[in-house]
Amino acid sequence: MKKYLPLLALLLALAMVARTLVTPKNPGAFDVNGFGRLPVLANGRIKPLDTIARSSLLQFQGRQSVTRPDGHTLTPTEWLLDVTCNATLADAYQTFEITHPDLLALFSLKTEDGAGGKRYSFNQLGPKLAELDRQAKLASPVESAARTPFQRAVLQLYESLIHYQQLRHALVAPGREDFLADLMTFQTKLPAGVAAVHAKQAGQAHDEAALTAMTEMGEQFMEMSESTNLLVIPADNGETTGWKTAGAALLETFSRGSVAPDALAYAGLAHAWRLGQADKFNELLRLFQKELGNRYAPELAKCDAEARFNSAAPFYTSMTLYAFAFFIAVFSWIVWPDTLGRSAFWFVAVAWLVATAGIAARMWLEGRPPVTNLYSSALFVGWVAVAFCIALEFFYRNAMGSVAAGMIGFSTLLIGHYLSLGGDTLEMMRAVLDSNFWLATHVVTVTAGYGATALAGFLALIYVFRGLLTRSLDKPTADSLARMVYGIVCFATLFSFVGTVLGGIWADQSWGRFWGWDPKENGALIIVIWNAIILHARWGGMIKQRGLMCLAIGGNIVVGWSWFGVNMLGVGLHSYGFTDSAFFWLTAFVISQLAVIALANLPLDKWRSFAGRLSAPSPAK
Repeated sequence: MKKYLPLLALLLALAMVARTLVTPKNPGAFDVNGFGRLPVLANGRIKPLDTIARSSLLQFQGRQSVTRPDGHTLTPTEWLLDVTCNATLADAYQTFEITHPDLLALFSLKTEDGAGGKRYSFNQLGPKLAELDRQAKLASPVESAARTPFQRAVLQLYESLIHYQQLRHALVAPGREDFLADLMTFQTKLPAGVAAVHAKQAGQAHDEAALTAMTEMGEQFMEMSESTNLLVIPADNGETTGWKTAGAALLETFSRGSVAPDALAYAGLAHAWRLGQADKFNELLRLFQKELGNRYAPELAKCDAEARFNSAAPFYTSMTLYAFAFFIAVFSWIVWPDTLGRSAFWFVAVAWLVATAGIAARMWLEGRPPVTNLYSSALFVGWVAVAFCIALEFFYRNAMGSVAAGMIGFSTLLIGHYLSLGGDTLEMMRAVLDSNFWLATHVVTVTAGYGATALAGFLALIYVFRGLLTRSLDKPTADSLARMVYGIVCFATLFSFVGTVLGGIWADQSWGRFWGWDPKENGALIIVIWNAIILHARWGGMIKQRGLMCLAIGGNIVVGWSWFGVNMLGVGLHSYGFTDSAFFWLTAFVISQLAVIALANLPLDKWRSFAGRLSAPSPAK
């Protein structure tokens, strides 16, 4: 049975992947998934409503599911349908995460009032929204790095509530009982209303009731237009320009003489959803999709693919597989080295292929190289590092590559998950950085250097912990780890140097100077210098194995600072703002690496006492 274990591991990993590729079924009679594939233009790109729903929930509460007061769990698109089509019902859903005690006190709330002790509804927050607005106006002028935790919590909730209001006004007017009937009545009375307006302007007798109705609907349309930035009404010419909000399209009714068909279609969908008329909803959705397909067939195909990509969640699957690989590989150092080692390798290989497919899908959807923002850099750093680990495991077959792959792959994807909480990760590039050539050369090259430096540090962690906590770090194992680390540091030095130079050339083309001592530029330079220090110290005989490992672990600190630390300084061209959680975890990570370096410098007799080492030769000092 033991000899079939690697094959079973491979089949299990493939089965986990295949399960995510099954087309998701609708949760009920309504074609919810079809609605989620409808296109919307937001933040400069066309995306499906499914993406809007998922990214909004991640921003509000850090997860993609919502539980109704009756205990029923909603999918992201079901939740979005309630928000946009039946806001009165959605306002009772507890979707806004609040953990700061002072912010809870501002709303007179307690932890037991919220779902999971931290999620609250729009209705619960409503009575104190004016005070939240006042606090947000006080916090907004303060520099990001100088804000208190309370001020940051206030602004985060304030931005979430603004986004929620944008969703509520995206398709129909939230205050109307039956917006479709109102639109049909408005269209019928439009000629009389227009005549009344013209008569009043001319100083003639006019129908005051018709004029009042026109004014009331016009104000409603204006409120819808000004309360959202989601462009849900496509242009008539099939172009990516000219999209409108539903409110703006309805305002054009006064000039065109009839309600925009697309706005009427959304009102019909909202009507059917609110009344539970699944057949009417599905038929109207089918006709609407068919009509959109005549103008936006390529965009609809991409929206379909993106919705499937969201449902498959390849990076979550990959993260799970990396976790399995890590534990199996660690156990291989205790029992069944060959069998469990090969099993872990297959988990790593499948996880890496899934991550590769996910990155490739993002590149196709975005039309960009793999690294365009901090989130995608986390994906790519892990991808590069795991690729090296696979190569190391293929040649050395000692499970160390699989352990490192499991740690790095899981860690970088976990970091990516938390970075995705800020909203849509397929964001548009700023104009000054909008260059696929430099994104594909500088960014990819320097990020590969980041990944290689991190991999060398993680292999060094394996060296230290195996030496301190186990009896498995004999001389051959220690020598092979040292060769791995040295070779990867050489690669990291080359790529980080070339990437930094390419970045200077891009900077010269973008804003007219090759080097400006920007914090991010300094961070990249520090990585180059640190790797060069490691190589020169080794070539000069200043360090041996343990010294090499200590400096490689120091590389983890350098990468952490250059990757995240400089982004939180609040200054420079690459600053993404200070956050409490990022600062805490970065500080904890740095302290942990310094602690490991201190442990690695314990005398050899301490290593032997910790590990209960056998008579095998100890690694060189």
